[in-house]
Amino acid sequence: MADKDSDFPSQKLPSASQVLEELKELWGMALPITAAHLMAFFRAVVSSIFLGRLGSLELAGGALSIGFTNITGYSVLVGLASGLEPVCSQAYGSQNWDLLSLSLQRMILILLIAIIPISLLWLNLETIMNSMGQDRNITAMASTYCIYSLPDLLTNTLLQPLRVFLRSQKVTKPIMYCSLMAVVFHVPLNYMLVVMMGLGVPGVAMASVVTNMNMVVLMVGYMWWVRGWWEMKWTGGIGGVCDGVGPLLKLAVPSCLGICLEWWWYEIVIVMAGYLPNPTLAVAATGILIQTTSMMYTVPMALAGCVSARVGNELGAGRPYKARLAAMVALGCAFVIGIINVSWTVILKERWGSLFTKDGLVKGLVASVLPIIGLCELGNCPQTTGCGILRGTARPVIGARINLGSFYFVGTPVAVGLAFGLNIGFVGLWFGLLSAQVACVVSILYVVLVRTDWEHEAWKSRKLTSIEMSPSDSVEGKEHEEEEERRLLVNGKHIRLIFSDY
Repeated sequence: MADKDSDFPSQKLPSASQVLEELKELWGMALPITAAHLMAFFRAVVSSIFLGRLGSLELAGGALSIGFTNITGYSVLVGLASGLEPVCSQAYGSQNWDLLSLSLQRMILILLIAIIPISLLWLNLETIMNSMGQDRNITAMASTYCIYSLPDLLTNTLLQPLRVFLRSQKVTKPIMYCSLMAVVFHVPLNYMLVVMMGLGVPGVAMASVVTNMNMVVLMVGYMWWVRGWWEMKWTGGIGGVCDGVGPLLKLAVPSCLGICLEWWWYEIVIVMAGYLPNPTLAVAATGILIQTTSMMYTVPMALAGCVSARVGNELGAGRPYKARLAAMVALGCAFVIGIINVSWTVILKERWGSLFTKDGLVKGLVASVLPIIGLCELGNCPQTTGCGILRGTARPVIGARINLGSFYFVGTPVAVGLAFGLNIGFVGLWFGLLSAQVACVVSILYVVLVRTDWEHEAWKSRKLTSIEMSPSDSVEGKEHEEEEERRLLVNGKHIRLIFSDY
């Protein structure tokens, strides 16, 4: 191995000091990312508040648009960008700087291609939703919001890969600071565009676009001037970048599916709510609940991204038992977070909806479902963290299969059967989510805790990054072999063979 796992000579339980050290390492990364996610949630809440102040129709239309753009756009871009996690984190751990740099460039190219069909879907939101039988007034409002959000697609082709690229190298505090600086101006932007200029729904969408643009400018500025990464260049040339796109897609696509299949289910609930009696109230309440789950999702999502980086870094450095320790510590933290979420949703269920709307009926629907959402998070936190571990070990296909089975072969039939078959209504949709989370967390934990061979994962990491070489009779010969292997990997030829193992 590149660096022997001397602290973990066997599969014995780690000491308390080793667990504490891993907690310090993990949360040193996760806390800034959590703060950045909370700022993103704050931005979304501000948008929802301004939509809610415009009226129930505007809130429902905005919620429908946010759901549609999440399903067809943001989830896809975030999911594809997550394909960088195993490559970048393991490349950083093994100090393969060329692969690290080229993977970022390849992912930006992939996302630029992906936003072309996504933009076409956004332009046709009203037609699509009307054909599905959605309320025409709500869809007209949603279409307006969606069209004015189009520039955000281009912004996210840079924003999402940069986040993964930095996080994989344990650079998380600058992400937090850039997010804070961008979000500080979000409320003034909304006030100026919506209240002072009277732009209404388009103003809310435009404020979100400008905030993301500011974030990208700040992050690029940090990389360019503060870190001195202006020297990062297209080391493989245009041909080298394009040649490696196919192999990277073999990780990016299942990573995308693993994230999207879950994310889509949450957003599809908004569409199903549109078929319930009094769809305006149901969709508005669902939008508030989706925002709530997004807030609770910030910590496990940050934890998943950071444990993915930790596991990938340790596997890339040839330390499988430290990678296992990182995974176990993260799962323990995830269960604690889940318990906290259950507690506050029960305590605040009657008051939470008042933060978003003054409509008493909408607040009543929110209060009836919020404790169920809390129970869902008890499964969602370890499940999300487990998916991060699978991405760190370059096994996103497993996470995608589990999410497909849990959400669409368990959760969907239960939700539809309860809400429409047994006429339970709005609450039935969320019991479907609870059943999906139970199936998902059991499956994920079985794979991570029982079916993962950490030494084998470290061996696969050596193949992926091409750092560990066969012995050579001379230092010069070994260096020549290493340089040749790196060259083949960076040019996308060697890696194409490697990915056939996944």
